[in-house]
Amino acid sequence: MIRSELIQKIAEENPHLYQRDVERIVNTVFEEVTGAMARGDRVELRGFGAFSVKKRDARVGRNPRTGETVTVEEKHVPFFKTGKLLRDRLNGKEE
Repeated sequence: MIRSELIQKIAEENPHLYQRDVERIVNTVFEEVTGAMARGDRVELRGFGAFSVKKRDARVGRNPRTGETVTVEEKHVPFFKTGKLLRDRLNGKEE
């Protein structure tokens, strides 16, 4: 599912809301999650999962084509850990 499909689905299920308002709400949620992660904060959505940022230390890597060693700089990467309800639902253990 892509963002526009999510907006369309929410708008269909909530006919009392204008589509532009649904779009604004969805965009605000994504902006807040992105902003929190950019600050290094953890974002938890109960039952769904938690978004966080993990730091990867600098290291020496290898170019797979040439075998030459290269230095890989330190970087921060997004990380998502599923919540118990989502994990159970994916594994067919619905309550």
